Amino acid sequence: MKKVLLSWSSGKDSAWALHLLRQNPDVEVAALLTTFNQSVDRVAMHAVRRELTQAQAERIGLPLWAVDLPWPCSNAEYETRMRAACDRAIVEQFHAVAFGDLFLEDVRGYRVRQLAQTGLEPLFPVWSIPTAQLARDMVAQGVKAKLTCIDPSKLDRSFAGREYDAALLNELPPGVDPCGENGEFHTFVYESPVFSSPIGVRMGEIVERDGFIFADVLPA
Repeated sequence: MKKVLLSWSSGKDSAWALHLLRQNPDVEVAALLTTFNQSVDRVAMHAVRRELTQAQAERIGLPLWAVDLPWPCSNAEYETRMRAACDRAIVEQFHAVAFGDLFLEDVRGYRVRQLAQTGLEPLFPVWSIPTAQLARDMVAQGVKAKLTCIDPSKLDRSFAGREYDAALLNELPPGVDPCGENGEFHTFVYESPVFSSPIGVRMGEIVERDGFIFADVLPA
């Protein structure tokens, strides 16, 4: 049995990666790993509150390993803190780290190189699934999510805070990846096949910061 640590962004691709991994009888996902911007106590880039990420972990039934990052954070500091998490995984007898990456070769290559120094195997359970198919499969099978971060250079700010559903997929402009893999948007999952129950949420304010549009998700 391969003991796996899953990189958990709080978004839909992480949730689907877990869904697929749990269908593999040779794999045991034993913990979730999330990076937080410690200055605001939110998931890096997705800007999801820590308490909501913890609520996800509770509904999944797994411990949440938090990697707290300063802001701003240099790449060297990021790698130092991630290496400490990998060292912990080795001590706790994990064999691999899984990621929800879809098709960006440079991102995958970076992860492979970083893990090569640790002895942990990189896993990519959703890699190369066509994203139009993947998006519709996730929605059809009960993944519910809110768009929490928008890159306004790639997608209109009016999409911030919207439901990730079939209607949204039909409205995405040409050139925008339906899973947001090019950074067009990020999500927070509040219901999923891997959750024991949904998370009650409501939408808060929408703000522009550091060149991105953020929609605050609040506990209901």
